[in-house]
Amino acid sequence: MSVKIRMTRTGANKDIAYRVVATDSRCPRDGKNLEVIGWYDPKHKGVNFSLKMDRIEYWKSKGAQVSDTVKSLIRKSRAAAKSNA
Repeated sequence: MSVKIRMTRTGANKDIAYRVVATDSRCPRDGKNLEVIGWYDPKHKGVNFSLKMDRIEYWKSKGAQVSDTVKSLIRKSRAAAKSNA
């Protein structure tokens, strides 16, 4: 089973939000997932996402592939952690 870390769409029409999930790559976008590891709300101002970095590292160590959009969120999360430290 190949695992991907990607986003799944949630929310109502014209009020979109996303969850960052670890899922089997063969499952559809909004289908079954293995674990919810974060969220992203593009309409929210300020801090509009949260990621469980320890779980992302766990899944990456197991061979999970990360989508491009989630990679950009990871970069933003690491940059924010450096600026706060």
